[in-house]
Amino acid sequence: MYRLFFNLVLCRLDPERAHHLAFVVIEAIDRLGLSSVIRRFTAPHPSLAVTALGLSFSSPFGVAAGFDKDARAVSGLGALGFGHVEVGTVTGVGQEGNPQPRLFRLVADRAVINRMGFNNAGAASVQPRLIREMTQLDRPIIGVNIGKSRSVAVDDAISDYLVSTRLLAAHADYLAVNVSSPNTPGLRGLQELERLSPLLAAVKAAAGATPVLVKIAPDLSDEEVLKIATLVTVLSLDGIIATNTTLSRSGLETSDTAVTALGAGGLSGAPLAARSLAVLRLIRTHVPSELCVISVGGVESAADVAQRLAAGATLVQGYTAFLYRGPLWARQVNRGLHRILRQATTVSTAGPH
Repeated sequence: MYRLFFNLVLCRLDPERAHHLAFVVIEAIDRLGLSSVIRRFTAPHPSLAVTALGLSFSSPFGVAAGFDKDARAVSGLGALGFGHVEVGTVTGVGQEGNPQPRLFRLVADRAVINRMGFNNAGAASVQPRLIREMTQLDRPIIGVNIGKSRSVAVDDAISDYLVSTRLLAAHADYLAVNVSSPNTPGLRGLQELERLSPLLAAVKAAAGATPVLVKIAPDLSDEEVLKIATLVTVLSLDGIIATNTTLSRSGLETSDTAVTALGAGGLSGAPLAARSLAVLRLIRTHVPSELCVISVGGVESAADVAQRLAAGATLVQGYTAFLYRGPLWARQVNRGLHRILRQATTVSTAGPH
């Protein structure tokens, strides 16, 4: 049903407008008091519950940063079956982001190109909504993804990140330091160790007891990934989120001409799956087993989530497939994951014959 609706209606709308309409509906779930009713049909099976970052997640599957930039639909997303919601990216200074159009579908590739540019209301505006969401019963785990304000120079990035940290860390279950979006000038340069190390150390110190993770780009070389993994261990950070969107345009079904016409931006969705999985496996060979590694990029199905978990992911996130699969996506993933894990348990307990 949703696929038909997507093909006949949503696909004809500007992608950002379609996202806004869907977002309004999800936001209304909580406002209309429908969360508990919907949750009866969408709640993950109890066997999917996991513990990570000292927190209890109802499912390892959550929604990545970018969908709910201002913490307006956390309860609604939780009601749809996501075990955690990563809010943001939130910046110290509210900003409109890049000019529209800035979100583009590549339907043949089940992918999206975006150059949103961290459009959000700013940390001070997000704080009261987070405070409210954190008090809700049956809420999902809430992460907050923070990034650099466009108006702030790269050399002043630490003080800018600390604005968001001091306002939001106490009202989040975990904090994600985003240094990997391709849509803010100079941001990815913060992944260089001489800039990244003092930034992460400062955020960790200001975050207090709130776990801190760093989100990295898929376009880093393997050597760079390992250096950051080592830094995370040395600084005693709580985890790594791998990966953000990619600048690569290789291997797409959509024609080069059409892709070029869309312009700059980060690519997400199915084409990112192979690199995201490779980065996950690389990180897992290099960090302690207890370190939280959240895998994101090209995740579409329960089989994808199971594959990431088998490769060492602690948690798994998705976003782009939400646009193609619709509001029952988390429910479908959770139910499929339960079947996969149950079958695997059955086989392992049966043993050889």
